[in-house]
Amino acid sequence: MTDKPFSGQIALVTGASRGIGAATAIALAGAGAHVVLTARTAKALEGVEEQIHEAGGTATIAPADVTESDAVSRLAAAIAERWGKLDILVINAAVLPELTSVPDIDQKAFGKALTTNVLATQAIIGAFDPLLRKSEDARVVGLTSTVAQSPRAFWGAYASTKAAFEVLLDCYAQETAKVAKLRVAIVNPGATRTTMRARAYPGEDPATVKPPEVVAERLVALLGEQFASGYRESVNHTA
Repeated sequence: MTDKPFSGQIALVTGASRGIGAATAIALAGAGAHVVLTARTAKALEGVEEQIHEAGGTATIAPADVTESDAVSRLAAAIAERWGKLDILVINAAVLPELTSVPDIDQKAFGKALTTNVLATQAIIGAFDPLLRKSEDARVVGLTSTVAQSPRAFWGAYASTKAAFEVLLDCYAQETAKVAKLRVAIVNPGATRTTMRARAYPGEDPATVKPPEVVAERLVALLGEQFASGYRESVNHTA
């Protein structure tokens, strides 16, 4: 059994500049994949790329705002020109609007979350579907949240965007299940030590929840398994 099971494979991770996205990109590179890192902040991406290179892996940074459809199209075109396929797509980028009651949701902030969490997801799937279909074993993993399935007071804005996110991925899984070598999974990372988590729970001791590396390790293991398209999983390990 090789320790580089993803050698020769191309992976794209959105929201790869920090947290679960960064940890997943590093873990994928450690497993042999060439990882394309995308997020809005070039400097942060360079830091992740440096960690990958120092560990002997390979990566390419692609600073982009996934809410801009033109940026997503350009990224897909660049990957198509250089590699001609995409084997792994990890959709991780997300925005958490302010936690508030439904009547008090700020429309501008809600619109930003809808654009990032839902519209950009569709744009990414639309742009990369042709490249995924050129892979011999394409896998798409979308990172969701507990509140998508179990709505909670004051989480209405975020929860509704993640519920829509899940529906898009579920439909895509069904649409491609019998016509492409493409599998889709939805993973709920659970309580994880991230910047988003810190914003949502400012009084929480970060040491009481698992680090992003635990989620990344499970994601890479899952990507190496023969899961059925439409598969769902929650990562409930503690730190």
